[in-house]
Amino acid sequence: MPVFDLDTELAAERNHLRDSRAALARMRGRAEALFSTGDKVAGDAYTAEQLGRHMARRVLELADDPTTPLFFGRLDIEESAYHVGRRHVTDDSGEPMVLDWRAPLSRSFYRASVRDPQGVSTRRRFGFVKGELTSFEDEHLDRGEELGTSSRILTAEIERPRVGPMRDIVATIQPEQDELVRADLADSICVQGAPGTGKTAVGLHRAAFLLYLHRERLKRSGVLIVGPNAAFLSYISAVLPALGEVEVKQATVDDLVGRTPVKATDTDKATNIKHDVRMAEVLRKALWRRIGKPTEPIMVSDGSYRWRIDAEPLRRIVDEARREGLPYQLGRERVQARVVGLLQRQSEYRTGNSPNETWLRKMARIAPVKEFLDRAWPAVTPESLVVEVLLDPTDDLLTAEEQEAIRWTRAPKTVKSAKFSAADLVLIDEAAGLLERETSFGHVVVDEAQDLSPMQARAIARRSEHGSITLLGDLAQGTAPWAAADWRDTLAHLGKPDAAVVPLTIGFRVPAVVVELANRLLGALDVSVPAAVSLRRDGDLSIVAADDLDAATLVEVTAALEHEGSVAVIAADTAVARLRAHLTAAGIENATPDDVDSEARVTVVPATVAKGLEYDHVVVHEPADIVAAEARGLNRLYVVLTRAVSRLSVVHRKPLPEALTAA
Repeated sequence: MPVFDLDTELAAERNHLRDSRAALARMRGRAEALFSTGDKVAGDAYTAEQLGRHMARRVLELADDPTTPLFFGRLDIEESAYHVGRRHVTDDSGEPMVLDWRAPLSRSFYRASVRDPQGVSTRRRFGFVKGELTSFEDEHLDRGEELGTSSRILTAEIERPRVGPMRDIVATIQPEQDELVRADLADSICVQGAPGTGKTAVGLHRAAFLLYLHRERLKRSGVLIVGPNAAFLSYISAVLPALGEVEVKQATVDDLVGRTPVKATDTDKATNIKHDVRMAEVLRKALWRRIGKPTEPIMVSDGSYRWRIDAEPLRRIVDEARREGLPYQLGRERVQARVVGLLQRQSEYRTGNSPNETWLRKMARIAPVKEFLDRAWPAVTPESLVVEVLLDPTDDLLTAEEQEAIRWTRAPKTVKSAKFSAADLVLIDEAAGLLERETSFGHVVVDEAQDLSPMQARAIARRSEHGSITLLGDLAQGTAPWAAADWRDTLAHLGKPDAAVVPLTIGFRVPAVVVELANRLLGALDVSVPAAVSLRRDGDLSIVAADDLDAATLVEVTAALEHEGSVAVIAADTAVARLRAHLTAAGIENATPDDVDSEARVTVVPATVAKGLEYDHVVVHEPADIVAAEARGLNRLYVVLTRAVSRLSVVHRKPLPEALTAA
């Protein structure tokens, strides 16, 4: 048996890392060379443009970050060793030096166990510091050795301080997460994930896995990531590029429906009504009752002959188009085409010749046909339909009080001059979906989905009609007035009623002491979700009662800065400006979540935008004010308390919510 020498083995692994980086640099160099000369080797302008786009994407995919290790593990299978990393790297002969974590063989890195070794004799994990390989740890599965979550390197990677944007978790994916990540493209999945269970990472890594497995298909149809706000999208924006995926669209729901500027505000009551699913039916009925029943024939002259179409065939054309269930605009075009078709057949019968395209286009635009079409199937825009409904929202689906809450008391001079609210944009998007089909993405990942309104869910459904969805969220973190109490309701609005709902309850990010505090709130949240269980026992929790809140907050922030990692002060929105000024006066540089390029370690976060974000040390400022600020304030506090991944300080002067102290 060969003698195992730790230093020799570590040196060999460092050499492999160096050689792999050199190989990746050569791969990128070849891509850059082809990009720069593509116009010379392509046969025509179109091919050159397509090649240029492909190679530009390829150059981005092959970017190397020296602070991020190219590989994080190794599998010894039979007589071969396979290094597993973030992307595929080959040597000059095409032999793999690093396997992409998504490759079929790499699956064993996450799934192999003593009970099911999958042919793996040894699984090795590597420890890194700023991209430099410093250590490794072996599990000899063939000898019954399996570390699981007691792995020192695995634990260190999970607990590594959070600085800057969210990182990928390819080195730490757990078997239950891996099962979701590698689910089939055709499957829609809802992940009910307690805080710290990695649901966001699961969704992003599933997108990366599907892009790897179905590259050409998803290149055509696209992948969409939907997040709750711009701060969240900025936080997760580095994950997919780090995995080599640079062509994924990210948007908030407001981005998706933003067809026109927001220039008005609604009352809370009006907003809630406009987000209610009943408004979809109100709009549908208002649109389709525009269609008239032809009662008169039309007479058409082409300059040589006169043609007549009686009322009965016109009624038949309109009725048939309605029964076909087409989007409104397509139905209008179908009616127009069939009327022209009747004129064409009359012309062919009388002249014995088929009319040319010019004649057909002329008949489609001729006044009698246009006038008939405007009476029987009037033209409409999404904006004009919404204006019509809001000026007269009379419908038996709404109570008289609800009708008055959304009614516009004054008509705009023109539809273009109408001032729409944010909630109106959701109605306009619904109206647009009635008129024409929306482009459907191949896969859509929706995070923090518990706060989707029924109408927002329908907006996403129109963009995933022919694709699948990964729905991510936590019912306990629902803070919107319409927040879901049951995932089945949201899935029905998304058009995926049969999607599997999978709970993730084992947490790896949020320490147990923090999770246990937050879990005290669950009984008061009016949702049925399993309580989270954290495997981390290293966290720290302090609850500080103080007369001078701002001074106590400053003390906690100063102490937090003595540790490595990010620091957040989370407070009721109205306190953010004052706290920032107080920290600045004390000489502590600070930023808000919107300050994407800031290098400040301290972020002052309004409670309403904390969802989805993570920080090493969180200072929660006056929980009572956070709870009092909105109807679902306890849910908001549950979100705020679970943003800490190492240490949590709660600073308060007012009594803590009873749900926290009752235990």
